[in-house]
Amino acid sequence: MDSQGPYLNLNAVASPVGVARVWQIVFSCVTVSLVAHQAGFNAAYGTFCMFVWCLCLTTTACVVALEFTRLHTCLRLSWDNFTITFAMLATLMCVTASVVYPVYFLQAQCPHEGCEVRNYRIAVTVFSCLASVAYLAEVIVARAKPGHVSGYMATASGLLKIVQTFMACIIFGALVNESQYSRHVATQYCVAVYSFCFAVTVIVVLLMVSGKTPLLRCPFDRFVVVYTFVAVLMYVSAAVIWPVFCFDKKYGSPERPYYCTRGKCPWESQLVVTIFTYINLILYIADLAYSQRIRFITEP
Repeated sequence: MDSQGPYLNLNAVASPVGVARVWQIVFSCVTVSLVAHQAGFNAAYGTFCMFVWCLCLTTTACVVALEFTRLHTCLRLSWDNFTITFAMLATLMCVTASVVYPVYFLQAQCPHEGCEVRNYRIAVTVFSCLASVAYLAEVIVARAKPGHVSGYMATASGLLKIVQTFMACIIFGALVNESQYSRHVATQYCVAVYSFCFAVTVIVVLLMVSGKTPLLRCPFDRFVVVYTFVAVLMYVSAAVIWPVFCFDKKYGSPERPYYCTRGKCPWESQLVVTIFTYINLILYIADLAYSQRIRFITEP
């Protein structure tokens, strides 16, 4: 830290990224306040949404406070990589909460609590969407620009890894929801593919955020490219195997069974896994393509 400079960093709230973070705090705070005051939440889906909004609010407030006081320079991590990683993750989580909350808590007719509650829930959805836009704005402003030196997580490849991790979490959520993946060895192999790729991707992100990439005994850029290539091959195999053993007449059902209960239907969970398997496959292919065009930054 430069002892000759000012102790407070006004750019933490005055720069484009700082302004975006201020709006993130405002929108997240309003969302949490509306839910706590009148809109309400319950069950697992409501708890998830409230957790997302509270996490985004507290973490962003800490980021702004640390940058404003310049205390972030005392932390042993790559600050730029950390902030862009969280901004991208917060974007995905807020978008998810903005979809989940109205689906489960917002109805066209007034609930038994009254129309005022419905209006509050509409406001919650609107401000959650605005928070998503604010986090996306930070990602757009802070992402790597051609010809500029940036941390790896600010590149397209780094951002894609965050999205891959989030998509894998959705896959795991569908797997544990009556997916019956243990019925066949082939589907168990697919679960192993999802787990392996998720674990290694998380390790790559953590190494970048912590600035500990030199701990590897091999060049980190080569490791990432080789791993991404392997992940593409593994996801290709899962994208072929999973649908066959879930929807082929010999092993499963090509159509949704009439007796399936909404929310606890194995066929629906298997379909979700299939969709997000192909989405993640596309993301890994794009990641591999972008990895050939960047030079890696391993130091904050």
